[in-house]
Parts: sequence; C-alpha cells; structure tokens
Amino acid sequence: MQRRVSLFSVRLPSLIALAAVAVFATGCGSDDGLDLQNPGASWPPIPTVTAHRGASAVRPEHTLAAYQKAIEDGADIVEPDLVPTKDGVLVARHENEISGTTNVATLPQFAARKASKTIDGVPVTGWFTEDFTLAELKTLRARERIPANRPANVAYNDQFEIPTLQEIIDLVKRESQARNKVIGIYPETKHPSYFKSIGLPMERRLVDTLLANGYRGKDAAVFIQSFETANLKELRTMTDMRLVQLLDNPANAPYDFVAAKNGRTYADLVTAAGLKEIATYADVVSPYKEIIIPRTSANELGTPTQFVANARAAGLKVHTWTLRPENPFLPVSLRAAPATSPSGRGNAAAEIRAYLDAGIDGFFTDDPAVGRAAVNAFTRK
Repeated sequence: MQRRVSLFSVRLPSLIALAAVAVFATGCGSDDGLDLQNPGASWPPIPTVTAHRGASAVRPEHTLAAYQKAIEDGADIVEPDLVPTKDGVLVARHENEISGTTNVATLPQFAARKASKTIDGVPVTGWFTEDFTLAELKTLRARERIPANRPANVAYNDQFEIPTLQEIIDLVKRESQARNKVIGIYPETKHPSYFKSIGLPMERRLVDTLLANGYRGKDAAVFIQSFETANLKELRTMTDMRLVQLLDNPANAPYDFVAAKNGRTYADLVTAAGLKEIATYADVVSPYKEIIIPRTSANELGTPTQFVANARAAGLKVHTWTLRPENPFLPVSLRAAPATSPSGRGNAAAEIRAYLDAGIDGFFTDDPAVGRAAVNAFTRK
C-alpha cells in the first residue's frame, strides 16, 4: 500500500522553532496567577469528573455542544476520541466509521465512498474518516449514536459539525479563562496500529498540536489515553504529559498484542505484575468498571476486587469507565421503573458512589451533572 505523506511527517527545524514559540505565546493564565493550561501536580481535583465524549447523555457525542454542556455541568475534563481525516487533521469521533454518528449515509454525493475494511481484525462496512478531507467532513452533521437509549438527543440531529481537536482545545481554553477554572482535555488515540498502517499515524500530530497550544509536560491539564500499549510507549518518548493505559474486558487484548501474536491479553495487564509493567510508561490506569466492581449473577454490584490497591502499590492513579445514567447500563436495583425501559434514567449517582467508595481517583461519565453532584456529596472514608 502506498503510504500517504502529510506536512506532519516533514520535521523542519523552522517548524520546530515556531512550535516552541507557540508554546509560550499561547499560554492561558488566570486572574490569580494560576496557569490554566499547566496547573501542575495539584491538578486535577480528586475525585475527578471526566465528561465521556462530552455530556453525551444529553447532547450528541463528540460535538462542541456536548463539550460545552459538559463544562456547564461541572466536568473537570472533557474527553475527545480522535481519528484522522484523509488530509491528516485530528477530529473527534468515537470510531473512524461514521455512518452511525453522522448523516453521511443520506448524502448522495458521498454514496461511492461506502467501503468495507478490516479494522483491528474486525470487518467493517460504512464510511470512514480517512476517506474524507476535513473540508468534506465539515459538510456532514452529527447524529445521536444510540437513539433508543437517548431519544431526546435525536432532536439535535443534523445541527452540529464534526469538531477538530483544535476547535475543542479552543473551546476549553476559552471556557477556562471565562470561568477562571482549569478544564482539562483527555484525548484518546483510536486504532493507532491501524492508522499507522495506512500512513496516518496520530501520535506526533497529537503531541505537536498540544505543544503548539501551550500545553507543557507533566504540568499540563492533559491526559492522553489508549487501549493499545505500543503507541503509549512511543508517546512516552515524545512527551512527559500524563499517559493513561485503558483496560478492556480481560478476555480481550490490545490490538498491538494481537498483531504481534504474543498471546497476551488484558488479563495479563490487570494483575499486580501487569500494573507494575504499565507504570513503567503510564501515569494512570483506566479499567472497564467491572474490573473494579464485578457484577453478580443477578446483575448487581458485587464485592470490589484488589485492583485499586494493586494499582496504588504500582504507583498508578485509577480512573474508570464508563458510568452512564440509562437503565441498560445500571445494576438492576438502581434502574428507573419500568426497569426494562432502554431510555429510563435510574440512580446513576448511587453507582458512582460505590466506585468512589472503592477508592478510584476519577471516572468517565456520560452525564457530568450527575457525576458532579455525586462527587460534591461524597466524603472519603
């Protein structure tokens, strides 16, 4: 396959110098002297509320409207999942296949772009960000991804663009200054092995964008996350910004493990030894929530595992994902009546409280207003 070449692959001294100047020229300070982009080790507040794809329970995910609402509802951090366009611009989408989150399938001018690909070993058919320029993607409009669970969000369909990483950073910086509050950004690199294989690696693009916007090393109000391990290790050679190892169901495996055919899975990483390995390149571990509190056979919250204690012993902070308000995502006893309603919103605050009691440092939530209220009412034992 012919590799695509972008301006980001050309490392000219003059560009590096310009980026260095931008680091200092675009700093964002508060009235009381706090650096709102680089607040240091005292940030973030613990427990930390991270808005998963924005306030995605109340606005279509990965839109500026969702991020704006998340900030208004008290999120400490907003989380964009990142994928590249054909011309190498990082944009926010949960997946590079966008038929479920945009109106692309309704537009005849893009009918011929429909394609079948294998992404991380899985056959996928649809429309993919890497087959569109940014200008083309900007003609699309976002749609609610799970309308059965979030019917009210359907009213916002076709109103919002796909935002770039730069547009999200601009929003975060503007809102931080307006509120005199540090608001962080928690970007995820999606399918990094796949994108590297087609000549669109994301790591340097992401780091250069953050640097050009004034974020600096360990002090930055940034967490960079990935479900893979190899790209986090590569990122560690590029930056001191805080890195986060995401952990999926232990039966699954990071795709870089699959591609390497090393036989390892997430089960190898959730052990005490695996966590010590993660600590050699990451600052935070972020497991699927049932790794911390398993569900019982009756789909209720069970007894917490030793995961948090083992992560602490390895020197890692713990953020968990994803705490959602709708019935299908909650333990049975916390669901709203009727419990079978896919859109009913139950006692999500009680589930959050259970995870706070288990000792986590932070969590991802689709409803930051509920998350903020739960944290505000919480007292660490």
